[in-house]
Amino acid sequence: MMKKTIYILAAGLLAAAASWMASAPADAQSKSFRLGQWVEIENSILKELNRSYVDSLPLDRIMKAGIDEMLESLDPYTIYIPEEENDDLEMMLSKTYGGIGAIIYKQVDSNVVINEPYYGSPAYRNGLVCGDEIIAIDGQPTKGLLAAESSDKMKGKPGTTVHFKVKKVRGGDTVDVSIVRERIHIPDIEYAGMLDDTTGYIKQTGFTEKVSNEIRSRLTELKSMGMKRLVLDLRGNGGGLMGEAINIVSLFVPKGSLVVTAKGSTPESVREYRTETEPADTMIPLIVMVDSGSASSSEIVSGAIQDLDRGTIMGERTYGKGLVQSIRPIVYNGQLKVTTAKYYTPSGRCVQAIDYSHRNEDGSVGHIPDSLTNEFKTAGGRTVRDGGGITPDVIIESPEYSRLVYSLVLSGVIDNYVLKFVREHDSIPAADDFHFSDADFEDFVRFAKTQEFDYRSRAKALFDQMKSELGKDGLTDAMKTELDALEKAIDIDKERFIRLKKDEILPFIEEEIVVRYWYQEAGVKIALRYDEQLKKALVSPTI
Repeated sequence: MMKKTIYILAAGLLAAAASWMASAPADAQSKSFRLGQWVEIENSILKELNRSYVDSLPLDRIMKAGIDEMLESLDPYTIYIPEEENDDLEMMLSKTYGGIGAIIYKQVDSNVVINEPYYGSPAYRNGLVCGDEIIAIDGQPTKGLLAAESSDKMKGKPGTTVHFKVKKVRGGDTVDVSIVRERIHIPDIEYAGMLDDTTGYIKQTGFTEKVSNEIRSRLTELKSMGMKRLVLDLRGNGGGLMGEAINIVSLFVPKGSLVVTAKGSTPESVREYRTETEPADTMIPLIVMVDSGSASSSEIVSGAIQDLDRGTIMGERTYGKGLVQSIRPIVYNGQLKVTTAKYYTPSGRCVQAIDYSHRNEDGSVGHIPDSLTNEFKTAGGRTVRDGGGITPDVIIESPEYSRLVYSLVLSGVIDNYVLKFVREHDSIPAADDFHFSDADFEDFVRFAKTQEFDYRSRAKALFDQMKSELGKDGLTDAMKTELDALEKAIDIDKERFIRLKKDEILPFIEEEIVVRYWYQEAGVKIALRYDEQLKKALVSPTI
């Protein structure tokens, strides 16, 4: 079947190329000829491989790898999505899936554990709570399944039923639970509330359909609570639908304002996008929080607010993704997410940083000298620069965490401890009143001491790397005295290191505990309690 598919695709491309050549101008003919030539070469290679290769030809694997490599050479965002991955595309675009609405935790050779049911979800309504163990899904034991396999079995078409055998965390009874799957939408507004008597706050995590309507509604609610200024928090928001970004900007600027310009490969492809609805409030002081995880639609919003002098952008430079993607259907129910344009802020800046040599490890824009950037003017005449991403009006660095904290989180030590805590505590106070006590922290230290994880400091990890390199050069014996002295000076035992980093670790434990009892909004409240970057923003001067 796959072999036939390849031949049909090749023949179709050749036919398209021939048709294009018959009617296209000379330069297009040249492109078309090269396309046809390469399709013919590929087809010839596949035929010969199929005829001559020593083993069975793994067509699915090699063709998918070839397509992925080809698209990756263009940019990181143009991708092929085969039919079997269309559910992943739906999750990417709308943050929805068919399932029961719960986050699970799964260790090797153990049952699935409910880590966090979403508030109001089918899992929540059917009484599943953090710590409940899923022994079997539709009759199949979970102990032998991988986490991804367990998750896939829990997901499915809305309206269908999935059957669980559950060992309850409270009481230890084993019960049968049947849940009808629903369309689960992970909300884009993680939290909205008042930070003080006059400051409203909205934490937005995505740009899926109708999020702008929800923000408009939340603005009305916050105003009724006495809001006199607003913080729109887009930190870590990787973007989404461009139309929703435009609609969000329209809440704060006059109707008809230019928000973004998209420019494709031809002059005819240039499109200006302006606000089309009446604003909710054009006067309320506005702070937009961003960081290196704020990308795409987040950059459209922050760039437009900055260029129109409508608010103050605070935080760190944004990611630098200024490419517009469109979804194009292709044969056999596949999809091609293809970059069709670059977008530009109202002042004319391109957010995209094509030069990936100036990218950080996480892909975000690194330092770019002013000599490599261009100046642009905001509506009020302020100077702003391009070069990739949006540079905040007020730069406020985010906190840097120790290597130990990352290790505790990524190795699952904190997750495992929180599950232990939940099993031992039937309830906790509401988020505003919950605090992890000194006695609780001592309990965590005792637990963490028994867990296997990499607790080396950054200095010790670098030392170990340096020592390894010296060994390759045959120098460790000659430098043994010096190396032993340095290692003794920088080495620190697990328990002592955890105690030293208590202030860093505590917020993570508190947040994880609170969401298990009071759900996501409560977790945001705990995060806000320790958010030094936001606290600095609230006392910084605005434009």
